[in-house]
Amino acid sequence: MSSFTAFLLRPFGVPRRQAWRWVLPVVLVLLFLAILTGLPWQAQRMEANERQEQLIADTLWVEQTIRFQLDRNDESLQLIATEILDGQLLPAKFNERAATLLKNGRELKHVRWLDANGDTLVSTDGSKLSAQELSAATKDAIARATASRMPRYSQPSLVPGTTKSFLLDDVVPLFAGKNYLGAVVMSYSAVAILDEMVPWWFAQEHQVDLLDSDDKLIARRAAGGPGRGVYTHLRTLDLKGQSLTLRTNSIKGTPRLLPNLLVGSVIALSIGLAWSLWALWRDINRRLATEVALREQVTFRTAMENSLVTGMRARDLAGRVTYANPAFCDMVGMSPNQLLGKMPPMPYWAPEAMDDYQKRFAEVLAGTVTQKGFETIFQRANGERFPVLIFESALRDAAGKQTGWMGSILDISERKQAEELNRRQQEQLQISARMASMGEIASTLAHELNQPLAAISSYTTGALNLLAGADDARITLLRPALEKAAAQAQRAGQIIRSVHAFVKQRDPLREAITIEAILDSVEPLIALQAQPTFTTVEIAISAGLGPILGDRVLLEQVLLNLTRNAIESMQQTPPERRVLRIEATRTLTAASQPAIMVSVIDRGHGIPEKVAERLYSPFFSTKAEGMGMGLNICRTAIEFHGGRLTHVINPAGGTIFQFALPMVDDGVPGNGADQQGVA
Repeated sequence: MSSFTAFLLRPFGVPRRQAWRWVLPVVLVLLFLAILTGLPWQAQRMEANERQEQLIADTLWVEQTIRFQLDRNDESLQLIATEILDGQLLPAKFNERAATLLKNGRELKHVRWLDANGDTLVSTDGSKLSAQELSAATKDAIARATASRMPRYSQPSLVPGTTKSFLLDDVVPLFAGKNYLGAVVMSYSAVAILDEMVPWWFAQEHQVDLLDSDDKLIARRAAGGPGRGVYTHLRTLDLKGQSLTLRTNSIKGTPRLLPNLLVGSVIALSIGLAWSLWALWRDINRRLATEVALREQVTFRTAMENSLVTGMRARDLAGRVTYANPAFCDMVGMSPNQLLGKMPPMPYWAPEAMDDYQKRFAEVLAGTVTQKGFETIFQRANGERFPVLIFESALRDAAGKQTGWMGSILDISERKQAEELNRRQQEQLQISARMASMGEIASTLAHELNQPLAAISSYTTGALNLLAGADDARITLLRPALEKAAAQAQRAGQIIRSVHAFVKQRDPLREAITIEAILDSVEPLIALQAQPTFTTVEIAISAGLGPILGDRVLLEQVLLNLTRNAIESMQQTPPERRVLRIEATRTLTAASQPAIMVSVIDRGHGIPEKVAERLYSPFFSTKAEGMGMGLNICRTAIEFHGGRLTHVINPAGGTIFQFALPMVDDGVPGNGADQQGVA
C-alpha cells in the first residue's frame, strides 16, 4: 500500500520516503467511500436477517403451541381409553364424556369408539360407520396402533364429498392384556387446527400452511393476505407415527433503504475523517521516534532470547500460551505456531502425568503455589519423555497488575541419567556386599549343621541295627520310618555339603544320572508341597532319554524350587485348574548335541512384564517373606550344568519354566567340564 500511495503522490512533490505517511488518510477516504456505498445495502441486509430470525422464532413458538394442544388432547383421549378398559365408561355415557373434550378443543370434529372388528359402537356425531366405511388412512392408523399397542396418528384424508377439507385421526388402541378390544379415534379438522391454534396476530402477518408428509397442502390460513415468498420457514411437526410440516410465509416484502441513516453516516464519517487527518499530523513524529526505539528493543530482545538455552514460556491469566522462545520450541520439538494460543491440556504434557499437570495448573490459577521450582516430565512431538525443572513467576504490567505467568524450563535429562547411574552403582555395591555376607553365612551354616546331621544319621543307623533281629509287629512298622529318617538325614547332609562346596567355589560332584531317577527322588517332596492346596501333579517323561552329567542334589533343589513357585502361583486358581505338570523330552543343543528339555508347567497368575525383567536378579522377590535368591540359585545351577533356565507364557494360562541339559553316553566318567552350553 505504501509503494502504491507513493506512486500516486509523486506528481504532487511528496518525497518517496515520506509517502507512507499518507497511507492512513488514503485508507480513510477509501473506507469512507466504501461505507457510503455499502452501508445502505448492509442496513437492508441486517433488517432482512432480523425479520427472518423473528419469523423462525415465531414459527417455532406456533409449532410448540400446536404440539402442546395436540398432546393435551391425546392425553385426554388416552384417559377416556383407560376409563373404558377399567369399566368406568360405558357406551351410553361415552358421548357425555367426549362432549367435554370437544368443547375444550374446537379443532376436533368427532370422537368414535370402535369395537375389535372396526365397527363404530358410538360416535359423537351420531354416525354408525362400519369397518368398511372407514377411510384408508384411518384403517392404516388403526393397524399401526394395534401392532405397536401405542397411539398413532393417521395420514390426512379428504372428508367425503369435499375436495379441500382434510381430517387427521388420532387412534388409541384398547387392549385387555393381549386381547385387542377395539380403539378410540379422535378426528381433527386440518383447517380448524390452524384457525384455532395459530394466534391471530401471527396470522395477520403471515400465511400459514399445513403440509402432509408428501408436501401436499392440506390446510391454509391467510388472514392478512397471501405471503410474498421473501421470508419463509419450514418447521416439522412430528406426531406419533406421522409427520406434518408447518410452512410460514410472511406477507412482508424486502425492507426499504433508510435515508436518515445515510445522512447521519455521511456527517459522522466526514467529521471523523477531518479529525483523523489533524491527529495524524500531530502524532506522526512521535510515532516515528517510538517505532525506531521499539524496533531496536525488539531486535536486541530477539537476539538475547535466541541465544538462551533455557526454555521460556509465557501464559496469560486463562493459561493460554502467549510466548515461547526457540529454546523451548526445540526442547518439545514443536513450532511456535503449534504452541501459541494453546489452552490446557498442552500438547507437550505426558498422558501419564496429566493429573499432576492439572493440579499444578489449578494451583497456579488460584495463586496458591509456594514452591518456586518443581520437577515433572514433558513429551516431545515424537512421543519421547524427558524430565524438566520449571520455575514460574508472575508477569505484571506497568501498573503492577498481573497479566499472566512467565516460566523457565530446564531439560534435566543428563542430570537424571547421572543420578540413575550413581543409584545403580550403589545398588550393585549393596548386592555385592549382601552376596559376600550370604556366602559367609552359608559357609557357617553348612559347617554347623553338618555335625548334628551326622549324629542323627548315626543314631538312626544304630537304632536300625538294634531292631534288625526283632519280629514284633510294632517294630516292623517302626523300621521303615527310621529308614526314611536316615535317608533324609543323609540327603540333608548332601545338600549342606553341596552348599558348602558351592560357597567355597569347589567343583560339585558330577556323575551320570537319569532324569527319571531325579524325578523319582523328588516326587514325594513335590506331592507333599502340593497336598495343602489340592494341586494335581502330573509327570510325563519321554522314552529313550539317556543320562546326563550332573550334581544330583543341585538338580533336585532346582526342581523343588521351581515346583514350589508353581504351586504357590496357583493358590488363587480354581481347584479344578490347579495342575502342575513336569515334562522331560528330547531336544538338541545349539551345537546339535542331544539334550533333555525339562519343563515345569503351571496354570497360575503368570509373570507381569515388569517383574520378568528382574525375575532372576538376586534379592528380588514378589513375596513378602521371600529372600529373592531361589530363581537366581536355580539359574546359576543350571548354567553350571551347561544349560540355561528360561520361562515362557503358558497358552492355557500360567507360566512354563524350561531348562535343557546335555545328554551323555552311559558310563561316561569325569566331571563333564567340557560339555557345551545349551542355547
